Amino acid sequence: MKQLLKTLTETFGPSGYEDAVRKVILKEIKPFADEVRVDALGSLIARKKPSKGGKDVKKIMLAAHMDEIGVIASHIDKNGFVRFTNVGGTFGRYTLGARVRFMNGTPGVVGYDRLEQMDSMPPLSKMYIDVGATSKADSPVKVGDVAAFERPFVEMGDRLVAKSMDDRTGVVVLIETLRAITLRQAQGGSTPHDLYFVFTTQEEVGTRGAGTAAFGIDPDIGIAVDVTPTGDTPASLKMTMELGKGPCVKFRDAGMLSDPRIIDWMIQTAEKAKIPHQREVLLLGSTDAKEMQITRAGVMAGALSIPVRYVHSSSEMVDINDLKNSVKLLTAMLSKPVSM
Repeated sequence: MKQLLKTLTETFGPSGYEDAVRKVILKEIKPFADEVRVDALGSLIARKKPSKGGKDVKKIMLAAHMDEIGVIASHIDKNGFVRFTNVGGTFGRYTLGARVRFMNGTPGVVGYDRLEQMDSMPPLSKMYIDVGATSKADSPVKVGDVAAFERPFVEMGDRLVAKSMDDRTGVVVLIETLRAITLRQAQGGSTPHDLYFVFTTQEEVGTRGAGTAAFGIDPDIGIAVDVTPTGDTPASLKMTMELGKGPCVKFRDAGMLSDPRIIDWMIQTAEKAKIPHQREVLLLGSTDAKEMQITRAGVMAGALSIPVRYVHSSSEMVDINDLKNSVKLLTAMLSKPVSM
């Protein structure tokens, strides 16, 4: 799981440019899926058919987004410095001094016009990217070129640090869940549901891929697997989510209210299987579940969240045990019939 997460987090994939990430995922899931396709917005959809039919078969969509935050070049000045704007939730406090890499391979470092106050939070509009050019003519970057942050994957015991843990952790959890369910089938187990493992595009710019994928699938139940900020660092927001205490069952975020039936299903399954879990009320942000919930005539939706420190920075931190327990919980949920 660690090696797969390393590969995924170090793969380039800002919103709208998820091709390389999709190729990595496709290689992993192809042996386990019954059907695989890519929709018009680029979301990768892997279907795992039920072991047998029947009126109680539920069509369940599980979504984790492939894209990451990034920046896009908006102007090149006469000295070759690159002005830029955000792609997704790119925050000034994490961007100054960061290293980025453009899609064409060009590296760059983010600088700032002038620091009047050393501790102030600089806006992106006052920053630039230095790509080593001396003039506009010799700049390897053009307006419209997209870049992602560049940081290596680091292990710190059970704590793992990398850029784009949001949401490559969710991607890994879905891949490993699909693998676990396939292994259960090979050992005589069954899958009572019609499962759609969806690796969505453009979540960071408005949960777009999840909306179109859900419209096409028309699921009975939708579950997003994404990250959630923690409340376990000094002077953090007062939230109960902590690293290493298990996956979080979402009750509410800024974009949606989870269906109580989904919440009960998750918590009861976790309690019965003795899987550590947490209750999540998120004050800021939302997930693909927001879009699934309001597709077509509406879908029962909820979310399973992986606790992450320093969200939307280039050094997001997770605990490997939270990923393992997320896989255990989803596998337990999807391996037995559910009546709703």
